[in-house]
Amino acid sequence: MTAGRLFGTQRQERLLAALRLTGAVRVRDLAREFGVSELTIRRDIAALAQRGLVSKVHGGAVLPVRGGPDRQPRRAPTRFTVGMVVPSLDFYWPSIVGGARAAAAALGVDIRLRGSSYDPEEDRRQISLLIAGHQVQGLLLAPSLEDDRAEDMLDWIGHLQVPTVLVERQPRRWTPATRQIEWVRSDHALGLEIAVHHLRRQGHRRVGLVVAPGSPTSAHLLRAGQAATADPAVSEVLVLAERVTLGPTGDRDAVGRLVRRFRHAGITALIIHSDSHAMAIAQVCAEHGLTIPDDLAIVSYDDEVAHLADPALTAIRPPKSHVGRLAVELMVSRLLDGERRPAYRVLLAPELVVRDSSRPCSPLR
Repeated sequence: MTAGRLFGTQRQERLLAALRLTGAVRVRDLAREFGVSELTIRRDIAALAQRGLVSKVHGGAVLPVRGGPDRQPRRAPTRFTVGMVVPSLDFYWPSIVGGARAAAAALGVDIRLRGSSYDPEEDRRQISLLIAGHQVQGLLLAPSLEDDRAEDMLDWIGHLQVPTVLVERQPRRWTPATRQIEWVRSDHALGLEIAVHHLRRQGHRRVGLVVAPGSPTSAHLLRAGQAATADPAVSEVLVLAERVTLGPTGDRDAVGRLVRRFRHAGITALIIHSDSHAMAIAQVCAEHGLTIPDDLAIVSYDDEVAHLADPALTAIRPPKSHVGRLAVELMVSRLLDGERRPAYRVLLAPELVVRDSSRPCSPLR
């Protein structure tokens, strides 16, 4: 039975399962995943809210804090004001922000959110605006740390007069300036390992990794791929890693060259970051006469829009909402305990979402 033909009770059970996993769900995302209208999802949420199983919020639902039909979560009295700077307010980051806000409501935290633009100077400007006039007691930050200015940025953050939790970021090494900087992020190296293990179980023995340059997630995946060469269980399978830059609609020539190289190497499966790259590569593969997954299996990394592809893409899903929730919890703990407790550095495991693009393999023609 496809998602589009799910009965109401089945949809609601899957909605509750997603809510228990992430802490918050969006009407738009569920409508796409289940193949139904947003109105249908809103009706499901309303029915669950009447039973006290969820609480409706604008654009979605969250787990109820206290019982009562269709009752909004009771917000704790505000104790702290925390600034949050993220590099984007769309794609990937809304789930993190949603998780942070859900935890903040329960813990009495007022979040002052600002969007940046993957630029260190803009990061500094937004952070400076938040700490001007002592408006915030702590900072949740996702600064750009992928160029040669990363050490300067971390040194500057380390000398701010408020505690900091990095979100989906971490310093590459310990320094005196970073000794009290805490961080929480998805364990992308583990995500890569999970994807390789899945493809190996499907019969694939030569797997390629494709990443988008300039992305912090891609940087983690590339480093993990390089480190995997020391692990025979992975290095024998993950045989080739490539960076590819694609425009908004993809670059057919670049992808075509990539596909030809992988075919020449005998690769039968690809792990691709991000979803948009995976969808563009799948489309060019089809133009080259390759069918997915019969000729080439694909595992996408991020799972923002992977379910919209044709066929729907198996994906590694970072625990984005939980990253946001835990970042707030760490901040509250730091504000309450100060330096009496050690700094926390936390990795959260991604999950594998199996769809149609990674069935058992046959060799590339």
